[in-house]
Amino acid sequence: MRVLVTGGAGFIGSHVAETFLRAGHQVTVLDDLSSGKRENLPEGVRFIQADIRSAQAREAIVVGAYDAVVHQAAQIDVRRSVDDPAYDADINLIGLLNLLEACVEANVRRFIFASSGGACYGEQIVYPAPESHPLQPVSPYGASKAAGELYLGFYFKEKKLPYLALRYSNVYGPRQDPAGEAGVVAIFNGRCLRKQACTIYGDGKQTRDYVYVADVARANLLALESDYIGSLNIGTGKETDVLRLHDAVAKAAGSSIPPTFAPARAGEQRRSCIDPTMAARVLGWRPEVDLERGIALTVDHFRSRLAGMRAKATA
Repeated sequence: MRVLVTGGAGFIGSHVAETFLRAGHQVTVLDDLSSGKRENLPEGVRFIQADIRSAQAREAIVVGAYDAVVHQAAQIDVRRSVDDPAYDADINLIGLLNLLEACVEANVRRFIFASSGGACYGEQIVYPAPESHPLQPVSPYGASKAAGELYLGFYFKEKKLPYLALRYSNVYGPRQDPAGEAGVVAIFNGRCLRKQACTIYGDGKQTRDYVYVADVARANLLALESDYIGSLNIGTGKETDVLRLHDAVAKAAGSSIPPTFAPARAGEQRRSCIDPTMAARVLGWRPEVDLERGIALTVDHFRSRLAGMRAKATA
């Protein structure tokens, strides 16, 4: 299958592109490199540097003869979305619409959308949240993801573009940017390996559903090969609080430095956890990497990267 992966030089997108390649698909990556990195690109992909809002991106789809477009590119910084909702909407909605119009023109047969479970559901009524949970986002970022799913529904009903929206929980793993807003595991990794104290906001009892990036990439592969239309949760169904997460990372990194505490961030969700039962039934997908194993793999990656940086600095 000929596949275009937007955001394929980024954290999640590069793992998705790599997984597609291993499965035998022909993969093109479209990325503007605003946050993605060329070194993340797996060997064997064709690369197009372009903004998803651009005429160049639209033209790439129209002439590319792709069977599927897998849309991982996004503005993911929740705090920036609060400070500048128009910027968030410009990328996450106007960019999406640019791609969808091109897909309709090019008769693309499948559109896979990286959505967000935690951000779309907001403060949950039920734990873990099923796909039927009300969408009640508490940030412009969450609102843009929920609106994106509504647009996908319109394009399927009115323009016959099949789609599947994957509602990710909190994704972590190798290549995550420690400077990224959503990268708490990466941030803890970097600081623990440098024997620096980590900062925990609030009491540390706030929970998230952490899913390993290789499991997310495999969900995208199964979604590509499925004909299911709609939205599916991609998470573990298990809550982990920040204190436990910190302890797991510190133990794997060999750090005994206790965390420091800062005031809770305004508007932060207290709990977030999504139910992956439907993905198991529809795609045959289940998370395979538990948190302890995933943290160990992630720490090994960051340890190797840190060693490489130190070697360069002393060369």
